[in-house]
Amino acid sequence: MVRDERARVLATMVRVTGDVDLAEDAVQDAVVRALERWPVDGVPASPRGWLVVTAKRRAVDLIRREARRSGKEAAAMMLADPGGEPPEVVRDDLLRLIFTCCHPALSEPAQVALALRTLGGFSTAEVGRALLVPEATMAKRLTRAKQKIAQARIPYRVPAAEQLPGRLRAVAATIYLIFNEGYAAGSGADVLRTGLTAEAIRLARLLVALMPDEATAGGLLALLLLHDARRPARVDAVGLPVLLADQDRSRWDAGTIREGVELVGTALRRTADRPDPYVVQAAIAACHDLAPSYRATPWDAVVSWYDVLLSISDQPVARLNRAAAVAERDGPAAGLALVDAIDGLAGYPWWHASRAELLHRLDRGAEAATAHQRAVACGLPAPQAERLRQRLAGA
Repeated sequence: MVRDERARVLATMVRVTGDVDLAEDAVQDAVVRALERWPVDGVPASPRGWLVVTAKRRAVDLIRREARRSGKEAAAMMLADPGGEPPEVVRDDLLRLIFTCCHPALSEPAQVALALRTLGGFSTAEVGRALLVPEATMAKRLTRAKQKIAQARIPYRVPAAEQLPGRLRAVAATIYLIFNEGYAAGSGADVLRTGLTAEAIRLARLLVALMPDEATAGGLLALLLLHDARRPARVDAVGLPVLLADQDRSRWDAGTIREGVELVGTALRRTADRPDPYVVQAAIAACHDLAPSYRATPWDAVVSWYDVLLSISDQPVARLNRAAAVAERDGPAAGLALVDAIDGLAGYPWWHASRAELLHRLDRGAEAATAHQRAVACGLPAPQAERLRQRLAGA
């Protein structure tokens, strides 16, 4: 619960204090106090309210420690009694701060990284993994982003309405990566982190409400819903992931699929002459969700949609996913040839896992085992590693 609330409390504190480092220190202190007090006193009626009040008090203490510096005492008094809330374009603190972190003065990779670190609550290692960047490199990137914000005196505030579309791409990328971290957790024993997926979907809904005519927003929400609809069938009774081919489709959420399909239909009509990456990915997800069985999946359509996606956003991971679809349509040898031709994924565990699966299907057991070992060495999460090991062993 504390982790789930941390991001929203931090977003509120950044808004209140205007200082992300101060907000992080205050929230960290509040979280520690919650972990100490709640087991003794019980969880308060409003956990988030408790955390915000405690963090504000801590922020006041931290500012007063610096009271000898000009203006700091006044700042502490303002924080202690912040007064009324100003009218704002984006009313949700978390979504607003994502827009704020996605300031155009920062590069887009830095924008997404900073938003994931401060607002998604990701560790530096998790941010690095989500963006396929080594942890040390990501640490330097985050430090430079914060320094640039401080040196350029970029305020943590809501951008004007006319500036929102220019930040949409990075905002959408951030929400999508938050969802992905929950949908396919990159660390730990849990396959799913439903708190993150639910939060990402909530943010995507807010984005659609804020920018209803933007196809990117609608495509993003459609994509998240169409993936999340499969959640009830993605984990077996002992907590191991269930492959798409083996999932019980009767357990998929039909209502969520209908909503996602309606959204992607609307978004496709709006982008008929200018494909949008999220809309195209949602169309691919819809192909899977609407197929009555894995065998009946329209692989020609899936591969064609990947061709469209690569024509507008040629990314190695998209090529890997297309190769998997080709393997289903044309056989594992065709898929393996495409996988082996992809550059830039030697440190990506799913590239090795895909090779292990295809080599297994080609009865090249020793090579499959080696690929599995490399996937594990690159950080393949334990549940997925165990499921793959069982497949290679014929279990």
